[in-house]
Amino acid sequence: MKFAAVCGSGLGSSFMVEMNINSVLSDLGVSGVEVAHYDLGSAAPELADVFFIGRDLADSAQHLGEIVVLESIIDLDELKEKVAETCRQKGLL
Repeated sequence: MKFAAVCGSGLGSSFMVEMNINSVLSDLGVSGVEVAHYDLGSAAPELADVFFIGRDLADSAQHLGEIVVLESIIDLDELKEKVAETCRQKGLL
């Protein structure tokens, strides 16, 4: 299973979300999930099973397949909730 964080430039914010996803997965005791980050222009459907993306770019990311929209990329509680729900849906929890 592969999760990806996507932002406009693929640098700071997506890398921060990637690190936070890894932390949440660790807290949940979920293993076997690879997490990466991409800029919107480089992200492609075959690069991940689920893409986590900020609300501001959600409309531009529909081509990626399964996306999880984050209302705030800095809200750790929201991220924890959405990563946990995604893990439950994928049978990882």
